Amino acid sequence: MKKELKRMQTSNPILMISSIYNSLTKAEKKVADAVRDNPEEAVMFTVTDLSEKAGVGETSVIRFCRKLGFRGYHDFKLAVAQDLVHLPSYITGEIDESDEFDVIIRKMTQNHESILKSTMDLLRLESLQEAVELLVKANKIYIYGVGSSGITALDAHYRLMRLGMNVEVQRDSHIIAMSAALAGKGDVVLGITTSGSTKDLVDPIAEAKRNGAGVVCLTSHAKSPITQIADAVLLIPSKETPFQGGALTTKIAQIHVIDIVATLIAITKKETAYASVKKTANAVADKLY
Repeated sequence: MKKELKRMQTSNPILMISSIYNSLTKAEKKVADAVRDNPEEAVMFTVTDLSEKAGVGETSVIRFCRKLGFRGYHDFKLAVAQDLVHLPSYITGEIDESDEFDVIIRKMTQNHESILKSTMDLLRLESLQEAVELLVKANKIYIYGVGSSGITALDAHYRLMRLGMNVEVQRDSHIIAMSAALAGKGDVVLGITTSGSTKDLVDPIAEAKRNGAGVVCLTSHAKSPITQIADAVLLIPSKETPFQGGALTTKIAQIHVIDIVATLIAITKKETAYASVKKTANAVADKLY
């Protein structure tokens, strides 16, 4: 990239726990639960205290810390203590049937503000820069998503197409499989999947990877199958409020990251991107009354 990005802070460890939770062992999940239930208490514990609180051995605590990317328990505790000052709250207050409209509006707005802040905390500069560089250099970009993530894929396609990128989007599992079989060296696949475990998405992308294509993924789970084959992993928060049905908060985070990526690409390809945006704008200029 022409512009060097400033280094972001280490990802919020509490958010990272949610991101890798499904990949933890039974003992490690007990440690994760103990930390998430009372992080303020956890930072005061010794490794022995936490192991006793969780009902596991000390080695499980150490393995848990290393899975989060820390060298040991001490580093993990310092990171948690640092983030407790601005620990994100996903739900300022549970929405209740008795809430007045203005209260519901305020609570939902606070939830959405929180998800954007949490998304920023999870994004790693190195992964973001790798993703942008891969996409900028790609001969062709294949964007895949199924279900709700397929809607995000359409938006990503629209954003990158307007920047003049050679891009294709697919949401049907059969067509994704056929399309991915044609991707090869010099191409890049962008896979969007909240779980990171959608078989109809992961298997075709793995095939494209074997054929030499680069892989960028946007997911909520850091240790999911798609992250094992991705060259760049873009993480978003995985916790969602039940009142939102599990879709809206995730989509807000997904669209926010797509917007960041598209903006960085536009800055990197400033001259050609601007020309493409101007051409596409002129193409629909006469569609308005």
